[in-house]
Amino acid sequence: MLLKDIQFLDDATRPAIPELPALTAAQKAPGEHLKMIHDHLRDNMVVLGRLIERAAEGKASVDDIKAETADLVMVSNYRRFGTLCGQYCQFVHGHHSIEDQAIFPSIAAQGPAFKAIADRLQAEHVVVHHLLEKLIDALIALADAPGREHFEDAVEVFRALEKVLLSHLGYEEEAIGDALGYFEII
Repeated sequence: MLLKDIQFLDDATRPAIPELPALTAAQKAPGEHLKMIHDHLRDNMVVLGRLIERAAEGKASVDDIKAETADLVMVSNYRRFGTLCGQYCQFVHGHHSIEDQAIFPSIAAQGPAFKAIADRLQAEHVVVHHLLEKLIDALIALADAPGREHFEDAVEVFRALEKVLLSHLGYEEEAIGDALGYFEII
């Protein structure tokens, strides 16, 4: 099993999100921007998940896959800059690096509750990073030796990444979205 060495975190152990007083539209704007960035990741994961399901059922042709992925942000980046998975992973890694190095320390400085949230979000980034590495490995193995076993491995890792990443994005938006504007972090 490809995922045996991943230390998954239980969503139920996430720190509580402090309530912030009534927020203005300007204070909500940074959180809405964060959600827009995350929505690109979500949209791409949904499309890829559907294609994986259809491919597993033998219902997606090469032409279908090309047509349905043509407008994905990560595919357009692939065409411009390099490998599909490499660019997607680079985007996620870059996004998380900015958060880890700039945003989370500012959030953590707002008090113990926000420090606990920042620490948890950084821990979740580690899990996402490990899953991205596993996905790259699984896709390389599939490309090197196409077959049912390697396909199933790639699907298993993709599904784990999908679950962890989508949950993480939602929690992050809820936990720090409003705080970004309230504390004038961005």
